[in-house]
Amino acid sequence: MALGRKRITEDPEIDLTPMLDVVFIMLIFFIVTASFVKESGIDVNRPPITTAPPENSTHQNIIFSITENNDIWLEGRRIDVRSVRANVERAHAENPKAKVVIEAHPKSKTNTFILVSDQAREAGITDIALSTKH
Repeated sequence: MALGRKRITEDPEIDLTPMLDVVFIMLIFFIVTASFVKESGIDVNRPPITTAPPENSTHQNIIFSITENNDIWLEGRRIDVRSVRANVERAHAENPKAKVVIEAHPKSKTNTFILVSDQAREAGITDIALSTKH
């Protein structure tokens, strides 16, 4: 009679060794196939920040202001990017030691700065400085 017998069941054990082997093989695969190449880019050497006024007085410099909306201002008047070159040539003829300073708003586009600096270079001035408004 089988009424008094109890079944003894064993808890099934999971062997983790094959899973660990697969994980280690995948880890080795990803390490070997990963490329450790330095991204190409330009290293920028920024000048130290100073609060001292520039050596030259501001009346000698040609100061362009670029607003948040990418409007270009010179001497209190709004100008078009196409007239930057003519204005720089005129100011440079009046003062040959003049430098171009571009005061750009932090939210203005870099493209506007590049357009203004290119026009200034075409006018013959190579000393161009970038300044940001706080």
